[in-house]
Amino acid sequence: MSTKVSDHVLERLREWGVEHVFGYPGDGINGLLAAWGRAENRPRFVQSRHEEMSAFEAVGYAKFSGRLGVCAATSGPGAIHLLNGLYDAKLDHVPVLAVVGQTHRTAMGGSYQQEVDLHTLFKDVASDFVETVTVPEQLPNVLDRAIRTAYARRCPTAVIIPGDVQELDYSPPTHEFKMVPSSLDRSAWTAVPSEESLRRAAEILDSGDKVAILVGQGAAGARVEVERIAELLGAGVAKALLGKDALSDELPYVTGSIGLLGTRPSYELMRDCDTLLTIGSSFPYTQFMPEFGKARGVQIDIDPHMVGMRYPYEVNLVGDAKATLQRLIPMLQTDRGGREWYDTVCDNVRRWREVMERRAQLSVDPINPEYVAHALDPLLPSDAIVSSDSGSAANWYARHLTMRPGMRGSLSGTLATMGCGVPYAIGAKFAHPDRPAIALVGDGAMQMNGMAELITAAKYRDLWEDPRLVVGVWNNHDLNQVTWEMRAMEGAPSFLPSQEIPDVQYAAFARSLGLTGVRVEKPEDVEAGWRAGLEADGPAVIEFLTDPAVPPIPPHATWDQMEATAASILKGDADRASMVKQGLKAKVQEFLPGREKK
Repeated sequence: MSTKVSDHVLERLREWGVEHVFGYPGDGINGLLAAWGRAENRPRFVQSRHEEMSAFEAVGYAKFSGRLGVCAATSGPGAIHLLNGLYDAKLDHVPVLAVVGQTHRTAMGGSYQQEVDLHTLFKDVASDFVETVTVPEQLPNVLDRAIRTAYARRCPTAVIIPGDVQELDYSPPTHEFKMVPSSLDRSAWTAVPSEESLRRAAEILDSGDKVAILVGQGAAGARVEVERIAELLGAGVAKALLGKDALSDELPYVTGSIGLLGTRPSYELMRDCDTLLTIGSSFPYTQFMPEFGKARGVQIDIDPHMVGMRYPYEVNLVGDAKATLQRLIPMLQTDRGGREWYDTVCDNVRRWREVMERRAQLSVDPINPEYVAHALDPLLPSDAIVSSDSGSAANWYARHLTMRPGMRGSLSGTLATMGCGVPYAIGAKFAHPDRPAIALVGDGAMQMNGMAELITAAKYRDLWEDPRLVVGVWNNHDLNQVTWEMRAMEGAPSFLPSQEIPDVQYAAFARSLGLTGVRVEKPEDVEAGWRAGLEADGPAVIEFLTDPAVPPIPPHATWDQMEATAASILKGDADRASMVKQGLKAKVQEFLPGREKK
């Protein structure tokens, strides 16, 4: 039997080392689906409940494996559904390939059923490479280039294959005019900055007395080097949320997350430093970085298009974080004298941990959402992979979970989209079937699509060597992050028609699928709930009834924000009494004995 274009697509993916394709079927990819049958499901077709989830699962797979994530969808609505997940990949710089069907060539331009201008649809999200295969000889170059581009530029790319082209007999490009040959090899390469720029960077870092380091996901492969330069400079290290697992939180000088969801020590680190070294991060919120003119700056980033645009750095080192630090460290002075700054940073970290302990122990009705994350922290396995959804749960992920060596964690960093927590965890399970995955999800995101993807987890549970996939749900009947943003930023009370959501029995739904489901209604049962999930023999949903009145207070809480919150109370916030009580109780923890006020 002849080899079809669709057969060669799967063969080429296998040659690139692709083992999983996350997708949803449709007649626009019928040729590919038939090829999957002939190929005995290699690479494995992982069926989600929705194409958006396919894209999120590909992103999660790529984030936690470092390999290409691949998703597939039919033409028209299927392609449209991919967009949110692909934008998540674009904004977080993750290599993902979308293989998309299209109507037959004979129908294109005829306003045919499910015909969508896919080049226009994808021209922004897959701007680095999007192409339609119209003849068999075009396929190898288009597919190879899409994969190479996704890896090299850490971005989503798209290959569109009309339905009739999928069914054509495959023939390779020939040695002729206007044929474009291709090759598979993707040899490793490392970018490093010039010697002169490294010496300028060393001079700036050596001149600083109060050095702050900000790391992002680009520093993940340079853990040893980051620790070495931090200790050499006597620096504190803050982490962008995408870099939460780049360095262990057990190190005394690691101040934790930065930004609105960050910690007080990170805020103080940036406020008081005189020198800033940013490694592998494009953290966008300049207001959380040092005041302009107060600190000298050096940046290390592998992408020349992303340097120098978040802070007025004096030196922008374009290169791989590990290779650049290996060249920079020997240029630095080894004797820096006093350690007052280092000691201050470490003291601030210790005090913050005490504050978070006290906040987590506050009595609320029914369960303190901070305590839910705080109780999980010591129970996390050393090889855990943690995904967080967007919303108030991301605050507790950022502040209460201690990343230790070997653990991984991520969330939708730049797009901050709802609904990624559960599919990220599913992607992680296919990337590392021998490791436990934990998804931290609010009830809004769970209702949006998390419940449907529990069906996917139930479908594939037997493929995972370690079957644990624990979904922790903060059930507070409120779209809580937006509620607090309205209070603090708009001075507006909670608008119940938009913010209040139904009380759904998430644990019961899990049990209906044959999964473990536990509903926790009292604080004394929180730890036992987490243990039940972590000890289960398959996917589990642990649902915690939490108090929506516990505020995700920012680390820098200004008088303006507090006044705006007070104004919302005067306007008649539906939850005002409890909100005031819990807000004041949480904030006062920072000023109890043992906390030096500034």
